[in-house]
Amino acid sequence: MSPLSTLSAMPAAVQGKVALVTGSTSGIGLGIATALAEAGARVMLNGFGDVEGALAAVRKHDASARHHGADMSKPAEIEDMVRACEREFGRVDILVNNAGIQHVAPVHEFPVERWDAIIAINLSSAFHAMRAALPGMRARNWGRVINIASAHGLVASAAKSAYVAAKHGIVGLTKSAALENATTGVTVNAVCPGWVLTPLVQKQVDARAAADGVDNEEAKRRLLAEKQPSLQFTTPEQLAGLCLFLCTPAADNVRGVAWAVDGGWTAQ
Repeated sequence: MSPLSTLSAMPAAVQGKVALVTGSTSGIGLGIATALAEAGARVMLNGFGDVEGALAAVRKHDASARHHGADMSKPAEIEDMVRACEREFGRVDILVNNAGIQHVAPVHEFPVERWDAIIAINLSSAFHAMRAALPGMRARNWGRVINIASAHGLVASAAKSAYVAAKHGIVGLTKSAALENATTGVTVNAVCPGWVLTPLVQKQVDARAAADGVDNEEAKRRLLAEKQPSLQFTTPEQLAGLCLFLCTPAADNVRGVAWAVDGGWTAQ
């Protein structure tokens, strides 16, 4: 398949498919959900915050879009979310595990409850969603599981032990599930963004601006300069484009990959 035909196949690949995207009321998740809807998928959102705003954005492309408010730290609610998607739309074809939270502190000062919450939401939630959705995908012999990991799934940073542990775990979970489904039409891959200017990262920018006594733009530059050689934030639209590609026939044999989209961060 030529590059041009791959690009033209991207919308067709998800036309009429059903996508469940966790943590999708803002940031990366909303960007991916919106792109899937624009390409013709039916979408179920999940997350807290501005639910109505997120639904309005996605319903510009998918009038049937729905939201499920599962707490991603609770396995029973995660299973109910998958079953609700199956009841509403008949199946789950594309599962994007994106839900995540962050807390920054050295290990010896890390609050136990924050560790438990980060592992539950950033790692265990993906397992619970996959466990519920994979049987249907396998029965239909087609499915896409896309786990949103991080550059921190490949390398570490100080004071982010729980996040780094969870994201490394997501990469390992992705590889194991990919191997288990290698002879089927179900693929499992991970996307590893570097700095993306999400609300979560904007909080870090604001904190740096206050601590360093600089304006927001200089704080962004300093944040990027530490890790991301491109000095550019990765965008939700770029990540969504990669997710769409992973749904095409060109990606049928892309299995168990941790795909870095990090401006050169992990190339160093």
